[in-house]
Amino acid sequence: MSELWVMFSGAFLAATLLPGGSEVLLIGLLQHNSEPWLPLLVVASIGNTLGALTSYYLGRIGRFAKSPEDFNNQHYQRSLRWFERFGVWALLLSWLPLVGDILCLIAGWLKLPVVPSTLIILLGKTVRYSLIVFAFMATI
Repeated sequence: MSELWVMFSGAFLAATLLPGGSEVLLIGLLQHNSEPWLPLLVVASIGNTLGALTSYYLGRIGRFAKSPEDFNNQHYQRSLRWFERFGVWALLLSWLPLVGDILCLIAGWLKLPVVPSTLIILLGKTVRYSLIVFAFMATI
């Protein structure tokens, strides 16, 4: 059970603006743990999604402090173009390092709908962790 809390915490923190390697943690726990892989997959996906929603809500709060003209950074501009092109579906890429954090932040800043945003983030995160789990399982 404590492994699940470690996985949740690691996945949550890795999805915020803090750096982290939840993929390495997941593989380590899969190697070390007698726990079935499914609870680790579920906990990692939920923790990472909730961490991403933290960035989303920081974007909502930041809307009061940052105007559209302040988004001159190249990463912000790329993320904004993705939202212009794909809308909320751009959040499927929220699992990407660095870019994913910015996508979630901008999604909140743009006030994208919370429920669809959450579901799409969860889908992207779950697919990523599923691929990691299944790749690991294929090697043992």
